[in-house]
Amino acid sequence: MGKDLKEILGKLKYTDDAKVIQQLTAHTKHVHDRMSGIKHKLVIMSGKGGVGKSMTTVNLALALARQGKKVGIIDVDLNGPCIPQMMGIHGKGLEITPEGARPPEGPYGIKVASMDFLLSEAAPVRWKGPMDLSPVWLGLMEMNVIREFLADIMWGELDFLLADLPPGAAADKPPVIAGFLPDLAGAVVVTTPSEVASNVVQKSIGYAIELGIHVLGIIENMSYYRCPSCGEENELFEGNTEGMCEALNLPLLGRIPFDRDFAKTFDKGIPLLDDQHPTIQRYQDIVGRIQSLLDYKKILAEKL
Repeated sequence: MGKDLKEILGKLKYTDDAKVIQQLTAHTKHVHDRMSGIKHKLVIMSGKGGVGKSMTTVNLALALARQGKKVGIIDVDLNGPCIPQMMGIHGKGLEITPEGARPPEGPYGIKVASMDFLLSEAAPVRWKGPMDLSPVWLGLMEMNVIREFLADIMWGELDFLLADLPPGAAADKPPVIAGFLPDLAGAVVVTTPSEVASNVVQKSIGYAIELGIHVLGIIENMSYYRCPSCGEENELFEGNTEGMCEALNLPLLGRIPFDRDFAKTFDKGIPLLDDQHPTIQRYQDIVGRIQSLLDYKKILAEKL
């Protein structure tokens, strides 16, 4: 990052009086120091909104924590943060200390960092800068906020940190987040069986792979509808996620049904913790597969 910035500034006939390179270098080191106690960093992405990515992030975190893992979530959706609501900790805040900001904890001690903790009720997030509506400034300001989260939050020792990327993250967020998270373990991609969603998600995966982000696999959400009365299951879409996984040479990590009762509890800020619930058991199976893939990746790295 520093080298590229130096080359750009070198082409401009201005001196770096503000010592931008020095500041960014120091800040990057601070981020690395904060991340040093985290074993596995994963991004949860889609590229398509409305597929239930945040719900998936929350339930993967809960599934890992049920196994005794120390888990954190960073809610990178700065414009529509919803992780605190789903975790039942909406309204809490960051505890500011001289050493940094201590994140509030949800069920099983899961630590959460989110823009939601910095906003008053119903307050909009406006990214305004010197060029007002310029997407360059908007993206730059968003990235600065994410960098501050990573640098200032006292994560401590964690087994997993899950970064919930915003919808439409195919363009700029994956490479930036990957750059912020040292030793990124990989990405978990969420889709629905809808052909519209699959088409967009496939492009997002291709882009992530081009950037060198290791995609661990795909989770198919809303695979079918489970009737809350009789338990009968019916397909919601006529897509082919398995075919997409085969074409991309990626594993299908699991299929999650649309369960009205299950979704309703999270929507009301009462995360479902019953480990015997059939949908929760599916998430437990998925995190088992993710951990196996991470273990396999580690073994391969040690052999090389």
